Amino acid sequence: MREAGRIAAAIEVLTSIEAHHRPAKTAVKEWGAAHRFAGSGDRAWIGGLVLDTLRKRASVAHLMQDETPRALVLGTMVHAWGMSGADMTALFGGDEHAPDLPTEAELEGFARTLTGAPAHVQGDYPGWLATSLERAFGRDAAEEGAALASRAPVDLRVNALKAETDKALAAVQSKIPTAEPSALVAHAIRIPQTDPRGKNAPAESIPAYGKGWVEVQDAGSQIAGLAAAVEPGAQILDFCAGAGGKTLELAAMTGNTGQVYAWDHDWRRLRAIWPRLKRAGARNVQVKDGPEAEALADLEGKMDVVFIDAPCTGAGTWRRRPDSKWRLKPEALARRIEQQDEVLDRASRYVRPGGRLVYVTCSFLPEENSDRVEAFLTRDGGFEQGSTLAALKASGGLAPGAEDVLAKCEDDSGAILLSPRRSDTDGFFISVMERR
Repeated sequence: MREAGRIAAAIEVLTSIEAHHRPAKTAVKEWGAAHRFAGSGDRAWIGGLVLDTLRKRASVAHLMQDETPRALVLGTMVHAWGMSGADMTALFGGDEHAPDLPTEAELEGFARTLTGAPAHVQGDYPGWLATSLERAFGRDAAEEGAALASRAPVDLRVNALKAETDKALAAVQSKIPTAEPSALVAHAIRIPQTDPRGKNAPAESIPAYGKGWVEVQDAGSQIAGLAAAVEPGAQILDFCAGAGGKTLELAAMTGNTGQVYAWDHDWRRLRAIWPRLKRAGARNVQVKDGPEAEALADLEGKMDVVFIDAPCTGAGTWRRRPDSKWRLKPEALARRIEQQDEVLDRASRYVRPGGRLVYVTCSFLPEENSDRVEAFLTRDGGFEQGSTLAALKASGGLAPGAEDVLAKCEDDSGAILLSPRRSDTDGFFISVMERR
């Protein structure tokens, strides 16, 4: 496909997303299935433009003074991808598959700037969340939002159960030469994303992934796992295990010793854990299936660490799922808050005296983070908040220099809030509490 035809396709896909309220990646996949002539490179290019348009939706709509799919896509081509109005006019001319030539109003939109725009427009986040971002980031809210509207790199966690870091890095670089050691996590690899028109690195297609040497996991998520600071022989409960990403990391941290119990309220989410455990060579994991009262009754008060990867809005993952930030509503946040309070109360019962409760969300919203921890500590006087940074240092998993970066992410209570701008990771909140 020519570039003009790809732009027209992106407008078509975005129109479908808005008309049918479907996830962006689903809409791109369906478009590709209906247009077999489009190759994998075409589909990646179109999908990248659609996602970038959703990432920049508020700012581009403000610049273009128009929220139609056409205005948003053309505005993104100029304001995010660097095309000029003259370039676009020349590109569209004479191509029967191209969109119509830019109008005078669109050309004016191409020339506007964001000077004087509200913070939520400059930061590309919903206006109703403005107060939340100001609480989280203060005067940096717009800059933090803009970072959340950028593209994310691909991070890999080296599975210590199967490979040394140097060996895994060499294997990954043999297929993806741009791969490099992580700046934050000692046993991690980063694959940068620098070209807005480029395809994502095929991390799950390389031999090192198939052998179980590496797992795809954002560096922020890996840091959250390190905060458990588990030691060989530890007894650990992954209370909201889901597909098992943190479970695998915790098993590797213990060197396949002790016991990691994986449980989730929704048993269907656990189905994906079995092939992952086999590929990773994790042998100290017990998957606990069934109702909590039956599955976990014998663990109460016995766990060295209870890890809560809490259900949340996922606001910290907006770089990867930009359509979700525009679908998020106040009532959905309220439901998550109720679930988080319930999960904290239930999971805390399994921590032994002197043990740790690690509360994590992939969100930067204070309502889901510090507010929930403060409310829990008020309800349950048996716990006190510790230093997340101290736990991370004790884990031995930080890369040289990471401590300085993470110290800037620490709040007055000792919790840590990661973000693309602060730590070049997804947004994660990490709080470590100790049972008295």
